[in-house]
Amino acid sequence: MKQGERIPVVWDMETGDPDDFLTLLLLAGHPRVQLKAVTITPGTPEQVGLVRRALEWLELELPVGAHNLDHGKPCVSAWHYRAYGEAPPSREAEPGGELLLAQCDEQTTLITGAPLKNLGAAIALGEARGEPFRLGRLFAQGGFAGEGVVPPHLQLAKFRGLAEVPTYNLNGAPKAALAALACPGIAGRWFVSKNVCHGVVYDAAMHARVEAVKDCSPSLALVWKGMDAYLRKRPAGKKFHDPLAACCALDPEIATWAEVELYRKRGKWGSRLQPGSGTRIIVEHDHERFVRVLTEV
Repeated sequence: MKQGERIPVVWDMETGDPDDFLTLLLLAGHPRVQLKAVTITPGTPEQVGLVRRALEWLELELPVGAHNLDHGKPCVSAWHYRAYGEAPPSREAEPGGELLLAQCDEQTTLITGAPLKNLGAAIALGEARGEPFRLGRLFAQGGFAGEGVVPPHLQLAKFRGLAEVPTYNLNGAPKAALAALACPGIAGRWFVSKNVCHGVVYDAAMHARVEAVKDCSPSLALVWKGMDAYLRKRPAGKKFHDPLAACCALDPEIATWAEVELYRKRGKWGSRLQPGSGTRIIVEHDHERFVRVLTEV
């Protein structure tokens, strides 16, 4: 990609904790990103209303997709409303699989911080219609690389010596995750796994870095606002899983990657080294480079 050219991105999210909504705000205003669409899991009217309000704040008119508008529960954490105020529910959303099938192509990056239900639906729709799903790059928060892939000195203490662990996003839709791993239309797959992202925390120091540039970016001003509310209640900080995955998509050199086969075993996920697989998983990251990409204006 040429210098200054924006990356076409689709963001697939949930709203069970702050990470995904903060990533939406980040991507919607980042100078490297052309945000094409947003899909939501499960995609309740409360979630759709929240996403549409955020897009309105940043003056974006984008298609929004939902996996299941009739899920029955709001699926929005209390933090969202406490930090940003109430949002009216909305049913203005397309089926998420249909939207991904229409919006994704060989030039597009799909970043996901949710169970892969919308992606699984898009792959299945493409197969049924004889219109294979195509995607340039998939960056997913989830999966696990540990013993046999990550050197011992880079393993977080709580994962030391482990080869497989449960991982929420992939276990939220395991058939869809396996379909994505097998899909020939996805040119490259990158997974930002627990062993690294559990060590990345938005704390007072990062808050100060965002504060220093927030007046230059409506997007980062909104991120700062949400995290200011969060830190007042939890001053130790917040694990920043999904923003790390998003920033790795914008600058893959933030991370060191291993080419692997991802596998599922008794409800847990692991990785084994497999050169040539086209599937990469994060082994370590350059924290300063990550923060620079996060705060770019």
